[in-house]
Amino acid sequence: MNNPFASRQPAPPASLIADRGLKPSYVKRLPPCNGVCPAGEDTQAWLAFASKGEYETAWRVLTAQNPLPAVMGRVCYHPCEGACNRGKLDEAVGINSVERFLGDEAIKHDWQFALPEQESGKHVLVVGAGPSGLAAAYHLRRLGHRVTIREAGPLAGGMMRFGIPKYRLPREVLEAEVQRIVKMGVKLELNTKVERILDAMKEGFDAAFLAVGAHIAKRTSIPAGTSARILDAVSVLRSMEGEEMPMLGRRVVVYGGGNTAIDVARTAKRLGATEAIIVYRRTRDKMPAHDFEVEEALQEGVMMKWLSTIKEVGEGAITVEKVVLDESGKAVPTGEFETLAADSVVLALGQDVDLSLLDEVPGLSIKNGSVEVAENMMTGYPGIFAGGDMVPSERTVTVGVGHGKLAARHIDAWLRGVKHVVAPRAEMASLDKLNTWYYSDAPQSVRPMLDVLRRQSTFDEVQGGLDSETALFEARRCMSCGNCFECDCCYNVCPTQAVIKLGPGKKFEFNYEACNNCGLCAGECPCGAIKNELVGA
Repeated sequence: MNNPFASRQPAPPASLIADRGLKPSYVKRLPPCNGVCPAGEDTQAWLAFASKGEYETAWRVLTAQNPLPAVMGRVCYHPCEGACNRGKLDEAVGINSVERFLGDEAIKHDWQFALPEQESGKHVLVVGAGPSGLAAAYHLRRLGHRVTIREAGPLAGGMMRFGIPKYRLPREVLEAEVQRIVKMGVKLELNTKVERILDAMKEGFDAAFLAVGAHIAKRTSIPAGTSARILDAVSVLRSMEGEEMPMLGRRVVVYGGGNTAIDVARTAKRLGATEAIIVYRRTRDKMPAHDFEVEEALQEGVMMKWLSTIKEVGEGAITVEKVVLDESGKAVPTGEFETLAADSVVLALGQDVDLSLLDEVPGLSIKNGSVEVAENMMTGYPGIFAGGDMVPSERTVTVGVGHGKLAARHIDAWLRGVKHVVAPRAEMASLDKLNTWYYSDAPQSVRPMLDVLRRQSTFDEVQGGLDSETALFEARRCMSCGNCFECDCCYNVCPTQAVIKLGPGKKFEFNYEACNNCGLCAGECPCGAIKNELVGA
């Protein structure tokens, strides 16, 4: 910070105080990190407990919204950090790192979820054991409902297991968080595909949540010889969970520009490929893959062929055509061709959801391969809800977890014959509402990274975690935007002793009879938790 006092709120003019006055009140504004979290975490609340070293309490506050913190701390793309007000001063709080630390602590110490206090007598079917299905099952069980998850695959986790490589998400971490949900009394039926949802509903279920993942790879028409080896990314990543590793060869070309394409190329290097080349029709800045994933891939020796499309696949080689982008960003062929050596080509062009279980269900609306749902996440058929990859949305683990939680609350309300009302959002605690002079510079902790040579040859986890000391430091960097953290500033600056301390954890209140409406308390509050209103004539 060049000027630590630059954002201090100016004192109100003396004439304004004398003529009208400023009446203060304590408010609870919405922190930006909370506001952008797709899983709806109360990030600031659990960071507050973590900042005091109360890690189990922090974990329990966190998991009241999200049951998969050790997973999320590894695979979430942390939009919370992009929105963090601290990032405008020095560096964003490492929220994702602290979340992972808490998740790992829970696994290490075997912390378990509490069982529901009362049983509702209702039974809900969840189809799919991916992030959305697991989250829905967890929240429904917390609300006292019996839950059965039916999963077509041999293991739980969905695309977390079959779409995210082990170097990003160790399987023992995923399994630990899945089993913690199962121990709440959730029944998990593996290798059990639901062929027709209406038939399944007849087995005594009161409602159903559909959370089938996008496991079907999209294809494209590329001329290919009979001996050409063309695979799809979903199959390659899924086969990594089997006993035999996929045979990709020494020279692997991946066609696509998303995170899945990056994952496949990095996996190919770990399987022994001397060349792993991503062919993408646009430029790096237009690539849908997250930039840090691209950077890690480049560090590991993955090569990028920008502004190119595959025109033909032959035996041991492919033909690519160079393209240019027009004013609208559309790829335009140039007629320039190039030959690249390739033992295999992996298509990473996106995924679709198998919606065959919805055949013959009346009242449904399906558009562009997605199920349309109402505001309460219910489909056009009463009692059948859907979320995750099945509905129009961004397909990430965090979004799926958020859908599962929201759907569980709507399902619970529907089963009880009421409507779940989402609370209105509070005013955002933007940077201009804070007094940043209060906070000293404290750069974000750096998480350890596996060295590049080992990353190229093993599936060991690439990104390391924080230890207890750095997790504590990182949590303490939170500025508690919009929420009182009992710093005593208002108490100390009040000239009339109108601020009353209510005791640790209980915050403060105003004695308006003593208050002279000077506005100093709000002007000094670091986190913007006091609001002044003009009063009087």
